[in-house]
Amino acid sequence: MSRNKKPQRESASPGGSQRQLRVGELIRHAIAEMLTRGDVHDPVIEGHLITVPEVRMSPDLRLATVYVMPMGGRDAAEVVAALERNKKYMRGEVAHAVNLKFAPDLRFHIDDRFAEAERIDKLLRSPQVARDLEKDDE
Repeated sequence: MSRNKKPQRESASPGGSQRQLRVGELIRHAIAEMLTRGDVHDPVIEGHLITVPEVRMSPDLRLATVYVMPMGGRDAAEVVAALERNKKYMRGEVAHAVNLKFAPDLRFHIDDRFAEAERIDKLLRSPQVARDLEKDDE
């Protein structure tokens, strides 16, 4: 290894660096505020309450992966498609709200953690797990 090259640092936290987390949170707030105020004029988006639980930033802060979930999980694919149609406008609004050198490209995905949590909860309440827990108590 030459002296001029710095070793690659690995992120200390699984979600990215502190800067990635902080910028992701600022963008999450900006997008959530936009959706709450009704700034995005699209019939699909206006017809749904949309939660933005997380925004993950790429290491260079040029790509923001926005995880969304419509209330009740209904029409999730349609909501993501509507957000994708309006991402150019939303990117411009994010650029005004968050002071960054470059406005990040936005990508929208459904946050499936809610469904996963529900699946695990059902599994834990199943008769087989209850039976195994009773055996452990003996």
